[in-house]
Amino acid sequence: MDQIVGVSKSIFELYLSKHTFTLLFCSIVFSIVSCTSTGQLSESASTSHTSFKPEKTETEERLEEVYWAKVESAKMNFTQADVDFMVGMIAHHSQALIMSDLAPKNEAGSMVQTLAARIINAQKDEIASMQRWLRERNQPVPKVHIDGLTLTITMESPEGQSSGHEHMEHSHSAHAGPDHSGMPGMLTQDQLNELAGLNGDAFDQAFLTYMISHHEGGVTMVKELFNTDGAALDHQAFRLASDIQVDQTTEIERMELMLQNMKGS
Repeated sequence: MDQIVGVSKSIFELYLSKHTFTLLFCSIVFSIVSCTSTGQLSESASTSHTSFKPEKTETEERLEEVYWAKVESAKMNFTQADVDFMVGMIAHHSQALIMSDLAPKNEAGSMVQTLAARIINAQKDEIASMQRWLRERNQPVPKVHIDGLTLTITMESPEGQSSGHEHMEHSHSAHAGPDHSGMPGMLTQDQLNELAGLNGDAFDQAFLTYMISHHEGGVTMVKELFNTDGAALDHQAFRLASDIQVDQTTEIERMELMLQNMKGS
């Protein structure tokens, strides 16, 4: 019996030793395969990652250069008439700000105050757009300063042509300035003083009357721009002028209706 047990034990130990070797061998093979596979995967992943960032060909780079060159070229497709329109309209809009600012101070009716607030918001935005248009085209930019009924225009020199403080500067009142008083729809000094001296219903009627005339002047300036050869071909200039024409034409109709209702009541 002891002999049988001893033989069995030997067989079992031999079995274990063989399988231990087999397990060890398999482990080594698995490690090698895993390392190889991991390397292949890493390489594959790296290759795949690289494929998401293809380098541009010379042709693609050239096409991109041509595209941006055309964009810049189109931006510079403007005339002196476009520049004059922007500079003049900034002053024209600024006088509308002076007139509209009087509405809450002079006890205007709620509808006129709402209209005046809308004009201030719209024309401030358009002034900023026109200043940006001029600046992007390296043109002198009118800087607006309003103090009561007085408008001062400071011309900011184009970037690169000024040392920072050397501004070409001229100041004038919005109503009497030699450069802008002749623009269509601009109020005179006496008309501004008259408006500033009115209150309530009298202010409302005078405001609407003068603002209708002022807006009609703005529409006339846009028509003159569109009728000038070579002008308003710049996309942004055309868009700005068109928006001014549409907005002011719509407001003229609204103000005429308001004025009719006031006179009829």
